[in-house]
Amino acid sequence: MKKQAKRAGSVDLYNTSYDNFAARVHGEVRAQTYGEDLGQSSWMTADELRLFIRCLKLQSSSHVLEVGSGSGGPALHVASTVGCRIIGLDINEHGIHNANQLARRRQLESRARFRLADASRALPFAANTFDAILSNDALCHVPRREDVLGEWFRVLKPGGRMLFTDALVMTGMLSHQEVATRSSIGTYFFLPSGENERLIRQAGFKLLRTDNVTAGAAAVAQRWHDARATRAKALARIEGKANFEGLQKFLACVHALSVEGRLSRYAYLGKKPKPARASA
Repeated sequence: MKKQAKRAGSVDLYNTSYDNFAARVHGEVRAQTYGEDLGQSSWMTADELRLFIRCLKLQSSSHVLEVGSGSGGPALHVASTVGCRIIGLDINEHGIHNANQLARRRQLESRARFRLADASRALPFAANTFDAILSNDALCHVPRREDVLGEWFRVLKPGGRMLFTDALVMTGMLSHQEVATRSSIGTYFFLPSGENERLIRQAGFKLLRTDNVTAGAAAVAQRWHDARATRAKALARIEGKANFEGLQKFLACVHALSVEGRLSRYAYLGKKPKPARASA
């Protein structure tokens, strides 16, 4: 889940993005960054989301949970293009408010709902509720990942699929300055390579595939940085000069670490096995 951390040296990305979602300059930045603006504030493009939809085998009858729904744009894209029902959870009040406003404006309230929730705690749903769970670039903000995945396993139906991305997989050497800059926009948890796979299996899931999607994150970070740089004055008026410069430093750091392969982004697809049939 994505919540601004209040500590020395912190930089605000999510509150500013969600609370000023409709600002023209933010729309221009998203359009230049992603090509197709879904309202996202992550490393995910529309093409990648469509790939995730296929991996999760979503259809109109699916009931989907998105953990870390942000501004709501990607979830609403899923609801409108697939025709399924989706519930989005996020800890950021601005994001939930914006998401529900967008759902009403796009007349998708019957299919898409957004709730304020802390994903590190027990989920407010019965067991075997959802056909699929999607979490894009959000799980890295959430503590107690083994408990979180256990909750996902509980609320997912047997045979259901889950997919999450993690852009903080350590695949090289990082300095303390780089870690500080990379985590300046919130609380983050860095994991060594292979740890997500272990935790997924420990939770009971069958790991179907692991994909390295670092190149996409590097490209998005560069375009995002450049789109903001060309609108520096307008953004500084909204964010404040220090915050604008802090976000530019953050994006440059993400790009450098990604290109150099020292911090990687992976997508993980898992499945909750169906119970074995009892022999006669």
